[in-house]
Amino acid sequence: MRVLIVGAGPTGVTAAVELKRRGIEVEVIDKREEGSGLSRAVGITPESLSLLTPSGATEKLLAEGIHFQEARIHRRATLLLKLPFKVSKVKYGYEFILGLPQDRTETILRERLESYGVRLRYATELKDLRDDGDGMVAVMADGAEVRFDYVLGADGVHSRCREAMGLEYPGYELPETWSIADVNAQNWPTPKSFIICQFARGGVVVVAPLAIDRYRVISNRRDALHNLPIEMEVTKINREGTFTISIRQVREYRKGRVFLAGDAAHCHSPVGGRGMNLGIADAAEFARRLAEDELEGYSASRHAEGAKVIMGSERARKIVTSKNPVIRRLFRWMLGVVSIVPPLQRRITAIILYG
Repeated sequence: MRVLIVGAGPTGVTAAVELKRRGIEVEVIDKREEGSGLSRAVGITPESLSLLTPSGATEKLLAEGIHFQEARIHRRATLLLKLPFKVSKVKYGYEFILGLPQDRTETILRERLESYGVRLRYATELKDLRDDGDGMVAVMADGAEVRFDYVLGADGVHSRCREAMGLEYPGYELPETWSIADVNAQNWPTPKSFIICQFARGGVVVVAPLAIDRYRVISNRRDALHNLPIEMEVTKINREGTFTISIRQVREYRKGRVFLAGDAAHCHSPVGGRGMNLGIADAAEFARRLAEDELEGYSASRHAEGAKVIMGSERARKIVTSKNPVIRRLFRWMLGVVSIVPPLQRRITAIILYG
């Protein structure tokens, strides 16, 4: 059996690693010239760490990443809630979120795949897919045609696999422009904390550690660094930019022998940090189901999980970024209650860590 995986991001490489360690032959292609050098996604959840343990990737991720110890929510620079990552019942073996730039996560996964004897094929673009009755024929941009038993499209929001199979990607665009900064900074007071700062008219800034003295700053306003109400001694700006957010999900994650995973199947806001992790879970489940001959349940299972994550992410985004003064006052009141009720703290922490 041979599987073509289109897309060499965390989703695609996770699928390749999980298939290969089960003895299934894989080929991974990506139209990019090389792997991403951008930090992109940050947090790796306990579930992802658990899923990546059998391949040996988790050990290396843990050795390099930052263990988030708590979340802090501010009203401008004033601390409203400090939420230690302590739960009543530890799931997946971990009680923290791991902070690591996506390019490092990709590199570690790629090294694990290469240890199984598989090398990624960059600068290889898929043009079309065709079912010839015996399998899926992948037509490359250079004219080459190769047959595979199955294809997994992990090629992002502009998925060529999804388009080739005629699958719609229903959803909507959020109106505001978000901004992002990847910076090095010294003397940051909480280097292992996930920070959320609310400010006027629904504005929000998030700070997440990436590595020692390196941070990701995100805002739903332009110029994330300018909007950060807590002073940050920036020593280097590695990257700044703006982006818009789509909320989308395919209705079916499968058409014939072609399956979708990661951003090719779903996308949502970065609130909650579930995007990359949802893709990793898609990939791991696809590999397990293919190995165990249970592919019929893949689409329904992953669609339900994706819909749950999207709903939770949107609910949190709407609350945190609300312009409604009543909702904002209620949110601050709720934070005050949570700050003095440890069982509530543990319940909210469990949601953050485990979904």
